Amino acid sequence: MKILVLNGPNLNMLGVREPEIYGGKTYGDLVFMIEQYALEKNVLVDVFQSNHEGVLVDKIQEALEGDYDGIIINPAAYTHTSIAILDALKAVKIPTVEVHISEIENRESFRSISYVSMVAEKTISGKGLEGYLKAIDFFIKKRETL
Repeated sequence: MKILVLNGPNLNMLGVREPEIYGGKTYGDLVFMIEQYALEKNVLVDVFQSNHEGVLVDKIQEALEGDYDGIIINPAAYTHTSIAILDALKAVKIPTVEVHISEIENRESFRSISYVSMVAEKTISGKGLEGYLKAIDFFIKKRETL
């Protein structure tokens, strides 16, 4: 199994940006945690972060050439604004899980809109960094039931 993990703007600032919401672990800690968990589960992962919407769209489109079984995406602020990311996910038709570290539905009202959830098979919100591991588990369980 091969999964693409995409992270949107400001996730590179984990540990610095609003630690009361996002915790004290860094983006490097997150990547290490994902890679170690995937290794234990015999899953290949490619983890990527960008602050630029078009770069994320390009990565989603390029996923067609990478034989990915799934995409885990935390679009961050683009969750609430990016029809381009939604359209790219719809175009590639790769099963997608949306992840949010915080409970976006319990924050500012503008965060209640998620374009990605319109295509995601599952949304995991408010589980901290562990949400990424739960997303990997979702794909593993899905594969086992096929």
